[in-house]
Amino acid sequence: MAENSKKLHIAVFPWLAFGHMIPYLELSKLIAQKGHKISFISTPRNIDRLPKLPPNLVPFLNFVKFPMPKIEKLPKNAEATIDVPYEQVKYLKLAQDGLQESMAKFLEDSSPDFILFDFTSYWIPSVAKKFNIPTAYFSIFIAAFLGFAGPVPGLNNDYEIRKTPEEYTVPPAWVPFETTVCWKLFEVLRIFDASMEGDEENVPDIFRLYKTLENCDILLVRSCSEFEPEWLKVLEDIHRKPVFPVGQLPTTSYEDDSTTIDAWRSIKLWLDMQEKGKVVYVAFGSEAKPSQNELTEISLGLENSGLPFFWVLRTKRGESDDELIRLPEGFEERTKGRGIVCTSWAPQLKILSHDSVGGFLTHSGWSSVVEAIQFEKPLVLLTFLADQGINARLLEEKKMAYSVPRDDRDGSFTRDSVAESLSLVLVEEEGNIYREKIKEVKNLFCDKGRQDSYVENFLSYFQNYRKA
Repeated sequence: MAENSKKLHIAVFPWLAFGHMIPYLELSKLIAQKGHKISFISTPRNIDRLPKLPPNLVPFLNFVKFPMPKIEKLPKNAEATIDVPYEQVKYLKLAQDGLQESMAKFLEDSSPDFILFDFTSYWIPSVAKKFNIPTAYFSIFIAAFLGFAGPVPGLNNDYEIRKTPEEYTVPPAWVPFETTVCWKLFEVLRIFDASMEGDEENVPDIFRLYKTLENCDILLVRSCSEFEPEWLKVLEDIHRKPVFPVGQLPTTSYEDDSTTIDAWRSIKLWLDMQEKGKVVYVAFGSEAKPSQNELTEISLGLENSGLPFFWVLRTKRGESDDELIRLPEGFEERTKGRGIVCTSWAPQLKILSHDSVGGFLTHSGWSSVVEAIQFEKPLVLLTFLADQGINARLLEEKKMAYSVPRDDRDGSFTRDSVAESLSLVLVEEEGNIYREKIKEVKNLFCDKGRQDSYVENFLSYFQNYRKA
């Protein structure tokens, strides 16, 4: 037992996207609560934009700022995906690749017991190896996503890499059970060039992911065994290394910031005046920016639904984004009083916690899904990028969410399908299954004791770990 009381020093290094940094921070806070030391590594502007820590964790959680490398085509001050249009994200990856020397120096000077890293920095295991530091890939993607991504082609198997978008639209050969989990063609086409093909300027995401999975010592997954046991088993079978679910990491907030309190005060006043369970909360995460056509159909769908709504809308990705999108003419006047469009930051957790909110129209990013479940808000899904399509299929399969019907090939949808989907999930008898299912899974996702035992479990493994 004496061995197990050993306090660890764990370095964590997420991808430069808030959808990654926040789950990494949540996991870091849970580790720090147990008295272990965390070095949270990112670039200066990202660390400055992270939520404040509760005072009791400050002694255990140290933020380490690596200066952002200069990359010719990366806009000034851009340090996260939120700061750049989608087509410039690859330059952020190159900038992160430029942090290898800083990382080597940090690992040599600080010699942590472990480093948790993200798939984009696939080079971490080779740097950490020089200092005999074990590595764990912490995947903010759920087990179904990693299971669908599959084994490293040709590594102890005879699977070949998928070369066409169409191959990603069917469940893969290594999944031994019936499932509908796969991408729709439009979801693959949106990411195929950057994620599966790459170009002369950048390494494709799938290569980064495969190298990460091949070379990490341990795999940590944002999941729980009661939710997707079959997918966690797929991961153990295909990667033949220790796989630990770390729980769903529901967002926790600590507030002493008057600006956020002021922003919430006016929103709360408006929500207080609405009918209980009738407001649609609309938000598509920190990265998704709808096209003009999508924006028009979403707007008119909200208008036609007749439901009150609070919409957090991103019209711009960073200063260099020159592709303007606009709400349809007259939309704001016609929905005045019934709907609010907010183009600045909004306190999502607080909004979701309000009794007036009856449903959440979301991109299906996993942090948003977990936050909706925390407050038992039924989900209507409209996917845009990355892992969102796979998340949506799993939620649909489990009857935990309803997706706005769209064309599988080009992803187009109509205002009518938006209005009908919202009405189904928030109002109609037929949509009751979605309202009930979300309540059923709350305990599974948000129980503190269960979350704690997942963290306890992998930390105990870490404490007894000896690198072969």
